[in-house]
Amino acid sequence: MGKLAVVALGGNALQRSNESGTINEQIKNTEETMRNVVWLLEEGYDIVISHGNGPQVGAILLQNDAGDSVYGVPAMPIDVAVAQTQGSIGYLLEKAFKNQIAQKNIYKEIATLVTMVEVDKSDSAFQNPTKRVGKIYTKEEADRLSEEKGWVFKEEKKEISGWRRVVPSPKPLDIVNKETIKMLTNNGVVVIASGGGGIPVYRENGMIYPVEAVIDKDLASSLMATLIGADELYILTDVPYIYLDYGTPEQKILEHIDIADAKKYLQEGKFGEGSMAPKVRAAIQFIENGGKKAVITESTKLYDKKYGTKITLTY
Repeated sequence: MGKLAVVALGGNALQRSNESGTINEQIKNTEETMRNVVWLLEEGYDIVISHGNGPQVGAILLQNDAGDSVYGVPAMPIDVAVAQTQGSIGYLLEKAFKNQIAQKNIYKEIATLVTMVEVDKSDSAFQNPTKRVGKIYTKEEADRLSEEKGWVFKEEKKEISGWRRVVPSPKPLDIVNKETIKMLTNNGVVVIASGGGGIPVYRENGMIYPVEAVIDKDLASSLMATLIGADELYILTDVPYIYLDYGTPEQKILEHIDIADAKKYLQEGKFGEGSMAPKVRAAIQFIENGGKKAVITESTKLYDKKYGTKITLTY
């Protein structure tokens, strides 16, 4: 058994910011992404892959809303929508991976695992939901849905005004399927797991129940990497490095940092809260819990070792 790496694919692994998300676009993007992931396989790594699902879950929720309002088809809750995207995105990634290794005459099994992630039902995030999901409603529609379903809404003040549902983003505590993931990787299988941060569930009296929430995919990937004993964590995004003061005249590339500096820069607000900060926190969490190295880089640069910010315990 070689070194074990968890590769957390960012949203651009499937859909670029300038794309509408057609199936042909997603197929093209997954092919390009998996071409880079195969490099780790060639380097002798065992691999577990996680992925984002924001646009895909958003599309399912919109389809649910249209089917409910037009045809009376009952809408499915968020946990079911996440499970659906784990299956559909896993299929695209599996197919792309198989195509890439076939071109290199490599034989390797790959499996997508529908993955549940446990959260604490009393997490403070449930008292302050912040994650915006689904369509934008009028005030009247939002009030009605709030009354009928108990949904919480916040006002949208961007391109389209209105009201949008918000759900909590609790901290992931456990990967319910972790032993299955370990069993598969120990037998050389490439595993796709914890897609979209995982299906959010909680335990009560030994039973598992779903909860309406969205889990941060990078924190879930970091937790999974720790629980399955991964050596390295790769967080793929749309930039080749972490930058200090990104987008300003003082912008600076960070090629290698230790967790002490990473924590200092976080505290100083050097990383964007809606973009890089959660990824850095996930990397710190992994290293503090025994991981050897975390790398944050662009999905198309994974194979090129001169790119990527390396985060380690000491530097």
